[in-house]
Amino acid sequence: MQAPTPNVAGVLLAGGRATRMGGRNKAFAAVGGESIAGRTVRVLQDVFPQVIIATNAPRDFDRFGVELVADRYPGSGPLAGIHAALEVTRHPHAFVVACDMPGLDAGVIRLLLDRIGSADAIVPRWDGDIEPLHAVYAARCLPVIEGCLAAGRVAMREFLPRIVVDYVSEGELRAVSAAAASFTNVNTPEELAAVGGRFEDA
Repeated sequence: MQAPTPNVAGVLLAGGRATRMGGRNKAFAAVGGESIAGRTVRVLQDVFPQVIIATNAPRDFDRFGVELVADRYPGSGPLAGIHAALEVTRHPHAFVVACDMPGLDAGVIRLLLDRIGSADAIVPRWDGDIEPLHAVYAARCLPVIEGCLAAGRVAMREFLPRIVVDYVSEGELRAVSAAAASFTNVNTPEELAAVGGRFEDA
């Protein structure tokens, strides 16, 4: 196991409303016998010296023993979670991931971290689209994020054109064998079933 990456925090965004999962929190769906949130936190702890969960349901995530932070702009989606996490990070950059990626891979994360330079964000391109919730953001983005949130421009696609983004090509990402798994997300019961996942009753 490699040493944690200095000067970068790991952030799990866990603020979704689970509407497409019938009201059940996909972060706690089990894939391979482990909850998505639990596995994600474990991967982040292996890579980063600081791990933060951005959530408005802190009692649900106490069990993981990492820092929890709530949105200052509730109801404003992932951008509000990124804002909340960047406000408390001790580091100049943060890797941010959604809570619905059960195959998150440290090798793919490290490829993105290797690109840290003058850009404000490092965002992968994958499957004909971008993956802004599996990406690296500089803490210096905070004023721009705050301006977007205050103006009601909460979509990631409204925020990204306002900063300098280093987009990582799909071809480069595919050099890492686990890339496809790392970018797979599960938003519906059908997508969860496709990766062998299920909700385990207490």
